Amino acid sequence: MAMLDTARGRIYFQDTCREDEGRLHGTVLFFNGWALSSRYWSGIVRRLRPRYRVITFDQSGTGRSVLSTPPPPFTVPGFADEADALLAHLGPFDRGGIHVVGHSMGGMVAVEFCDRHPGLIQSLAIVNCGIFDDFLLEAFQYVVVGSMITLFVPLRGIFRFEPFTSLLVDRVIAKPLPDRWKKVIAEDFISTDPAAASAVGKFAIDPDCVTSYSRKAVTLDIPLLCVVGMADRTIPPEGMLALHQRRNSSPTPYPTTLCRMEAVGHLPMLESEEMFFNALLMHFAASSAGYGSGT
Repeated sequence: MAMLDTARGRIYFQDTCREDEGRLHGTVLFFNGWALSSRYWSGIVRRLRPRYRVITFDQSGTGRSVLSTPPPPFTVPGFADEADALLAHLGPFDRGGIHVVGHSMGGMVAVEFCDRHPGLIQSLAIVNCGIFDDFLLEAFQYVVVGSMITLFVPLRGIFRFEPFTSLLVDRVIAKPLPDRWKKVIAEDFISTDPAAASAVGKFAIDPDCVTSYSRKAVTLDIPLLCVVGMADRTIPPEGMLALHQRRNSSPTPYPTTLCRMEAVGHLPMLESEEMFFNALLMHFAASSAGYGSGT
């Protein structure tokens, strides 16, 4: 178990770096969604590691990481600071750049991180973390998400048992998952620090945070892959479609690709692992073809 001491606490991370790193095609860094540890990336990590160095970590307040005393503020810049600390600890990253993947709330943090390191980031993939206008922020689905956060966090212990485990997991998926993944998702939610769960869940739908995220996501000068589960009932898929459209209408010369995953919900890396992996692999390869050339 690898732990990194930071100003925000002890951050748990995994790094697949090996002695044959010179033959790998760069590094992939993952940012997790709300109330999730990095465990749910394990299938994708297993597929990527023959080709890439892969780094995953548990953001403060989640998984195996240990909060500082007093706890740090749970903000987008704060979580990006944790990735910065990992970057300083595990670098340098001078072979092939870094491919960044951010899921859900982690997409907001990933964009902040990429904005801080423009010369180092080779590509970005955003998964089910769209951009929204005011009318969408007031949409029914967002009201539901806010209500779920307020209701579920204080009662999170009940999700250790059926039928509550399935109630929690089925809300975010469109395709059935094996029981082991249901257990992981429920365990992660239950073990997440309640203050972190509440703060993160709310800033992810805060209009000011969303506006800042939207502006940066549209204007980042790096290749972007937008992955959207079209049956996502947690975050409206229209937001990812809007991000793809606005990127293609923006002045950035870097390509923006859309991967529509039909009949897939909020967890495409679990619901359709092979399709998700192939989309990442194609995106990384296309981005790496122009690495260091400015194209």
